[in-house]
Amino acid sequence: MEAGHRGDRPTAAALLRDPHPEVRSAALGALARSGGIGPDELAAAMADAEGSVRRRACEETGRALARRASPETLVRLLLCALDDAEAAVAEMAAWALGEAGPDGAPAVERLSVMARHGPPMCREAAVAALGAIGDPTALPTVLAALEDRPPVRRRAALALAAFDDPAAEEGLRRAAADRDWQVRLAAEELLDDQ
Repeated sequence: MEAGHRGDRPTAAALLRDPHPEVRSAALGALARSGGIGPDELAAAMADAEGSVRRRACEETGRALARRASPETLVRLLLCALDDAEAAVAEMAAWALGEAGPDGAPAVERLSVMARHGPPMCREAAVAALGAIGDPTALPTVLAALEDRPPVRRRAALALAAFDDPAAEEGLRRAAADRDWQVRLAAEELLDDQ
């Protein structure tokens, strides 16, 4: 959207009310490019009737968290989005919480539940986020994910790098013998780096 490249915040903000969801999604990106998007605008977009807009709002929230903008407020917004009825939105909320790094610690319990009981793509994103957050209380969940589907097991092996614990090293050794070659490769590379 041209408004974002020109730094035209008023136009981008006005387009958040456009009747077309693809325009509202693009407007979120334009606002972010034109100097940042605030928590109020993100909260409104996360309440949008259209899932694609809510997903984009979670994505932009993750990008803001990566820049360390208002982590406490943005983590609270994403915690609500974890319950979204659309799995693609919940998955993006989990990814975005991982972008908070240690500031995402308030989400560990909820992400742990998602990692164990959510749809496969949500479990994968939740495990990755738990590794990115690196809270020691998440280690049992990440270890349990080594028994999940191959994409989740790969994420779990990578997430174990965040934990300085003998159980994490033992989990990597187990993953190095996994039947999926990508899980084995991820675990072997991490073990070699130790």
